[in-house]
Amino acid sequence: MQMTAPMVAPGELEELDPVIDDAYDPDRPWVVIVWNDPINLMAYVTFVLQKLFGYSHEKAEHLMLQVHNAGRAVVSEGPREKAELDVFRLHEHGLWATMQQD
Repeated sequence: MQMTAPMVAPGELEELDPVIDDAYDPDRPWVVIVWNDPINLMAYVTFVLQKLFGYSHEKAEHLMLQVHNAGRAVVSEGPREKAELDVFRLHEHGLWATMQQD
C-alpha cells in the first residue's frame, strides 16, 4: 500500500517569514577561550600559550592563572577562521578550548 501526500492548493500554502539572527554580526571578532581542566599542569598551560601565541612568560602565566582561578581565560581573538585554527591547535596540545563571537 502506497501513501500519498495530501493535495494542497497553491492559495492554501502558508508563507513563512525568514528568521534573521540579529545576534550574528560578521564584523564582531571571535574570541578563543581556554577552560580549566583537571589534567594539565599550570606550567604546561603557560608553555603552550607561549609556544602557540608567542606570549611572554609573564603574559602566558597571567592567562594561565586566570584559567586556574576563574575557570577560563580569553587567549586570542580575531576573525572566525583564525579562532577556529587557534582552537584546533590548542586541542592538539591537549587543552580544552572553545570559541565564541565576542
